[in-house]
Amino acid sequence: MNIVKIGLIYLVLVAFAYFWSFRHNGRKAAKAVTIGAKSLLNLIPLLLAVFALVGLFQEFLPPTVIEQFFGTGHRVLSLITGGMLGAISIGPPLASYPIAGTLLTAGAWPPAVAAFILAWISVGVVTLPFEAKVFGWRFAFIRNGVTLIAAMFSGLLLGGVL
Repeated sequence: MNIVKIGLIYLVLVAFAYFWSFRHNGRKAAKAVTIGAKSLLNLIPLLLAVFALVGLFQEFLPPTVIEQFFGTGHRVLSLITGGMLGAISIGPPLASYPIAGTLLTAGAWPPAVAAFILAWISVGVVTLPFEAKVFGWRFAFIRNGVTLIAAMFSGLLLGGVL
């Protein structure tokens, strides 16, 4: 199904939910609209940055480069690259999905892309010093290492399903 169609389906479902909410309790529905609008305004800068980054990926990273580092030709290297790139990436998980979609479109191996997303969400190389300060260096290194391995293994499993 096309992403535009999925987006329209979500919009229709949300519109029905708000219609029902306004009929059921107009004051709470109005408060929900205000909260939703504030959330949207807070997300706009992030969304613009993510889509600009996706544009850079599509324009400056030719599919041959993506296939070389993320393709099926070097599966182990692709999986490690995907996991490591996700581990050093920063930002909310929402930002990883358009980038992952670009990688898949350019010919990346699905397990490597799954490892990229899972590592982005669960491994915290950038936040390692803070985590170490709170929990200790040993714990932080072990947790990040185990999580990175788990992200790559899960990528393989998800790749088998896809």
